Parts: sequence; structure tokens; C-alpha cells
Amino acid sequence: MEKFIIDGGYPLRGEVTPSGNKNAVLPLMAACLLTDEPVILKNVPNILDVQGMRALLESLGVSFTDIDEHTWKIQASQVRPADLDPDLCRKIRASILLAGPMTARTGDLHLPPPGGDVIGRRRVDTHILALQKLGADITYDRSFVFKANGLTGADILLDEASVTATENAIMACVTAKGDSILRNAASEPHIQELCHFLNILGAKIENIGSNTLHIHGVPRLHGGEFEIGPDYLEVVSFIGACVMTGGNIRIKRAGAQYLDMIRLVFGRLGVHWDVEGDDIIVPDDQRLEIEPDLGGVIPTISVMPWPAFPTDLMSIAIVVSTRSKGSILFHDWMYPSRMFFTDKLVGMGAQIVLCDPHRCIIQGPTQLLSEKMESPDIRAGMALLLATLSAQGKSTIRNVSQIDRGYEKVDLKLAALGARIERLKEQ
Repeated sequence: MEKFIIDGGYPLRGEVTPSGNKNAVLPLMAACLLTDEPVILKNVPNILDVQGMRALLESLGVSFTDIDEHTWKIQASQVRPADLDPDLCRKIRASILLAGPMTARTGDLHLPPPGGDVIGRRRVDTHILALQKLGADITYDRSFVFKANGLTGADILLDEASVTATENAIMACVTAKGDSILRNAASEPHIQELCHFLNILGAKIENIGSNTLHIHGVPRLHGGEFEIGPDYLEVVSFIGACVMTGGNIRIKRAGAQYLDMIRLVFGRLGVHWDVEGDDIIVPDDQRLEIEPDLGGVIPTISVMPWPAFPTDLMSIAIVVSTRSKGSILFHDWMYPSRMFFTDKLVGMGAQIVLCDPHRCIIQGPTQLLSEKMESPDIRAGMALLLATLSAQGKSTIRNVSQIDRGYEKVDLKLAALGARIERLKEQ
């Protein structure tokens, strides 16, 4: 176990480059199961969830060659059924992404229940229904068993715009016999990256970026190369860290084209940034005042499927709002435990009313104070780290492996910007 010791109150200054998108690389790695030819992935983030996915794929017979720290050659020439490590599957939600490509490639997969962050019930029904429409036979008895003797294209209406279910359905459809239409599909940047990657390998996916995908099945995929784009969740986390500390930073290769809605929402918190090419510049002259609705009504920030405001940034927005003058309501209807980390912010002096598991009201601005706490999950852990960067005094965050699951060397990146942060082993 490791912990962070943070001495707060030091403004961040300088330049930082985000790592590759965690939520893109995991389905891309799974998609390598669809071809027996080598695939080169560039800009792979070195984080715990990626290491876990690599271990799962290696247990299925996939070979990995490290070209450099962030470039891998992956080849699934000899894929075999295997008993996947249930403990490893419980650690990462992305283990469910093996269902689509393995059912398509081998027609045989035994998958222990996937795990991941403890933020409430995360149903897998949408995955099952989509694969069943393509002809898979799926049973469950303490683990999932996927069987298929070839998949056939279908018109699939997802019962919710689930990101990972969309990814599983896409991977299953690209080599299915015939054409498929995937409706109510999620369209996040990482799903768009998956589609472009598969098309490089020979798939035929149309309407990329929309909620209705047209997929023409092909007999096989070939190898290829692909560079993973920047992690927009990390980009916004650094924006938040800069704002919390009153700093001034440039974020290189930030993927600014994906941040329009996020920029709009953060604007309601009195936060702004400039765009130069593909760089984002966060200045130190932030207004930090809540923009009310018409008539002076308390505004609401609510999560919705892309291109609306994503649930994974709710924790960051909540922390940033503690620096803004005024009142605001946050509503995350997707996960019933997303808001529970706010009790730690209250312990730091924030003025927060937790209305119910899905909603909280924040009154700011508040000068946060140092605290000792644990990281409950990836996104809340990063949000708490932002809070400690602005807090008076020295804070401790334990269980930082949760943060390491989604952020590569975040302590070193923050230290390079002037943060006083140290990683220590727990005694």
C-alpha cells in the first residue's frame, strides 16, 4: 500500500502532457483478439487497469512485445479458452470487454463477474442482450459462459447507451456475417477511437460519432498501427488542479476538440481556458463565480450520455465548485454511490448538503483544510487529490492504487508543475 503526502497551497505552473486515454486503450487491447496478425498500439498509458487487461489477454494466449514504454506490439495468433483469474476480473470493470471479441473469435468464453469502482450497481444486461441478438448463447451461474457457432448481423437497439456494451457490440459485429445496425449507441471519444482503429484493421463501420452505427461484417481483420489519443478525463483533471491552486498551466496535445460541452459546464462555475492549436492554456485570472439560471435560480449540473457532461467528471466538477462563489446543484442519476465521497470534502470544510445518493448542493467559496483520508475510487480519488492541492496544511491520501488505476505517474506530473506531493510506502 502506498500513500500521498500533499502540502497544499502552491500554485501549479508550467506544461504537462496527458497520457493516452485509459477508456480507449482497454477496448483497443480487447479488439486485438479479432485478428491473428500483429497490431502496434502507441501512446499506451502505463496504469494499473492496463496492466490488468494485459495479464488477462496473456492468459488467453495473446503475446505482447514492449517496443518502448508506451508502444506495444500485440498479436493474438494463438487464442485459447482459459479460466480467467476471478480476482483480476474483479479488479477491473474492463474484463467485460473480452465478451464481444472472444465470442466472435472463438465462440467460447468463461468470464467471472467484472469488478471496478464501487459506485453502485453497474448492470451488464445490455451486453448480454446485444450479443444474444447476434446469435450468442449466454448462461450465468456465478460466472458468465458465452457460446456461439458464428455470429450473424442484426438490427440491435441497446436498452441503454452503455459505453462498454456499445464497445462489445461493435467488436462482435465487425466480423459477424452480414450487416448490423447498432442503435442508441454511446458515442464517447474512446468509442470513436475504437471504430477508427477497427476500420484501420479492415472493418467497415459507418456513421462514427453518431448514435446509430452501420456495420458491414467482414470475413477477417488484418494487422495495423494506431496511436491512442489523449485522456480527456486527465486533461480536465489538470484543468481542475490548476484552478484549485490559482495557477497557470499549458496542457499539450489536449484533444481540445472533444471538450466543448465540458468547457460550457465549467464556464458555469466561472472557469475558462484558451485553446491554441491542440493545446489548452489555463490562466490564473479565473472568475470563479457560479452562473445562475434565468431569474437567479440555482443552476443544476447533471450528467447525460455523450456529448453531454460525462459522469466520470462529476467528482472533479464538485471539487472545483467549492472554489466558486454561489450555490449549485449537482445531479448524477447514473450511479447511486458517486456522491458519497463528498463527506470527505465536508471534513475539509466544504459547505455541501448531500440531498440523496444522486444529488448534492454546494455553497462556495470555501477555503479547504488539510485532512487524512482514503481514495474510494479512481475519479473520487483524483478529485480528493485536487482538493488537497488547494488545502491549507499537509494532507494524506491512502489507497492511492485506486488513483494509479486511471492516472499515470500523476504525482510526478503534479510535482513537475510545482505541487508539493510525495509518494510513500505505508508503514
